[in-house]
Amino acid sequence: MAKEIFMPKLSSTMQVGTLLQWYKNEGDSVDVGEPLFEIMTDKINIEVESYEEGILLKKYFEEDDEVPINHVVGYIGEAGEKVPDSPPGESGAAKEQEDVSDSREAQVEDLTEQGISETVTEHISDDSHGENAAAEKPRATPAARRVAREENIALSDVSGSGPNGRIHQNDVMEFAASKTSFKATPLAQKVATAEGVDLQAIKGSGTNGKIYRADVENAKQASPAAGTGGKRIKMEGIRKVVAQRTLQSKTTAPHVTLTTEVDMSEAINLRKQLLGMIEQQTGFRISYTEIIMKAVAFSLKQHPNVNVSLEGNEIVYKEDINLGLAVAADNGLVVPVVKHVDQKGLSSLTAECKRLGKAARDNQVKPDEMSGGTFTVSNLGMYAIDAFTPVINQPESAILGVGRINEKPVGVDGAIELRPMMVLSLSFDHRVIDGAPAAAFLTELKEALEQPVILLV
Repeated sequence: MAKEIFMPKLSSTMQVGTLLQWYKNEGDSVDVGEPLFEIMTDKINIEVESYEEGILLKKYFEEDDEVPINHVVGYIGEAGEKVPDSPPGESGAAKEQEDVSDSREAQVEDLTEQGISETVTEHISDDSHGENAAAEKPRATPAARRVAREENIALSDVSGSGPNGRIHQNDVMEFAASKTSFKATPLAQKVATAEGVDLQAIKGSGTNGKIYRADVENAKQASPAAGTGGKRIKMEGIRKVVAQRTLQSKTTAPHVTLTTEVDMSEAINLRKQLLGMIEQQTGFRISYTEIIMKAVAFSLKQHPNVNVSLEGNEIVYKEDINLGLAVAADNGLVVPVVKHVDQKGLSSLTAECKRLGKAARDNQVKPDEMSGGTFTVSNLGMYAIDAFTPVINQPESAILGVGRINEKPVGVDGAIELRPMMVLSLSFDHRVIDGAPAAAFLTELKEALEQPVILLV
């Protein structure tokens, strides 16, 4: 009997997964443990392995489709086995009740698009008299409705190729491709011609996607490359997640950033002394990142009011000190979490940071290695960057930005000396952390790095 393939739930906050790519085609044989497809959660990209062996009989979704957790995405079975044409729960006479619910959902979404309040839509959803109205709505898959919204296409204009005329994603895409014209005001067309803007690339803000002059001007402003033939890349995957989360952080948490300069002379000496010893033990060379993380953990332990998060209207003081390590991967920013840094020696901390850093760059970080962070360190010291203002990685409440180590003339006991100086930038959420305790934490951190022997005690 054919077995369902489900969209897995990989984190406590995951509600949908974006299907990035299939590794198998329909008709291919699949072994247990073999990568079947790749998804993007709200945190990471991850390969999903097969729990069954057999033939991949059906794939219901395509790349970039967003699929709810526990939803059937395909089937594995024996060659020639019959499986539903549509995902279970989305179509078919045997699923009539689910069809009615689905139609209601589509109705609610359509009404929401028209600006009707959520209160009204909920009322319609619960109203038993709404079944007749729902039945008149176009029957479409969630993916088809999403594409229709993105393309400003009315589903009533699209002919469905599925059972009982159900509209699939391909139906909407083919309809969009078949459109030979778009709706735009004469003034919008005139401005577009003058500015060299392609109206086909603009989503109009008017009724049924009608393009107005403001839409053209906004498109021109948002994309300087418009009309110049510049390369355009759709924002997706981790890049899209980073954009959403940094925007959310900056717009919900009032950021305040404090900076201080640290004399790294003693930290450099400590690293030189430990370099060979730790490399012999672990096979890895200790870097300044590990020394800084150890100093951060030491300072957080002295200042627990910085190791906090805001949950609802409660400030939660974290018992663990788990540090996120911002890593620049090819496809975006990844922040694996090093757990219990305060309990680790520099040797084991070096091995853990190197292992997670490689996993992040290779897109191999596991879901539990991305969760539980209480504070993040973002180190740009390998570049010619002296200082920057990092964005808080919520739900954490503070993040440390690390600049390069650079020799500067400083005053020492009445004389001018060249010293290796480094700038630290602490961004914190002013809703839960005040300036004075944040300054005290940063001062403690500066002193720990200038006298790092204290980290070995």
